[in-house]
Amino acid sequence: MGQALREARKALNADEVPIGAVIVREGRIIARAWNQVETLRDATAHAEMLALTAAQQSIGDWRLEGCTLYVTKEPCPMCAGAIVHCRPDRVVFGCPDPKAGAAGGWINLLESNPPLNHRCDITSGILGEESLHLIQTFFRDARERKKLARLDTPRDPGETPSS
Repeated sequence: MGQALREARKALNADEVPIGAVIVREGRIIARAWNQVETLRDATAHAEMLALTAAQQSIGDWRLEGCTLYVTKEPCPMCAGAIVHCRPDRVVFGCPDPKAGAAGGWINLLESNPPLNHRCDITSGILGEESLHLIQTFFRDARERKKLARLDTPRDPGETPSS
């Protein structure tokens, strides 16, 4: 999970929502990724999605059996769906996402959804406080930047920002 946090810090430094992911197979990291939605201008460029693709390329198969995905935040429904299709054995995540999480937050697509063809073991809360702190820092800073930008924006055509 420490390596996933390292990836999340890369996202934070790139002004992306700080979520990182790594995939481990037979005790070694075969893929790593961080959120790149803004960087790539791609709504599907979540850390999990990018890591899944990299892992598939690494092992030469779309099936990730025998793998564990470590991610700093509970996967969203899009990522959870992709995880189910890729079939890793286990998902370990840091902080929960009660509003949009799909590994037990508001739904559990990974562990207990009978119509789906695969189930993953889930472990949550690993380095959860550190993961949550990065996300809270990102959004607090984003709100502050937005607030400062509003203060610097003239309110009428003749007004200057410092008026």
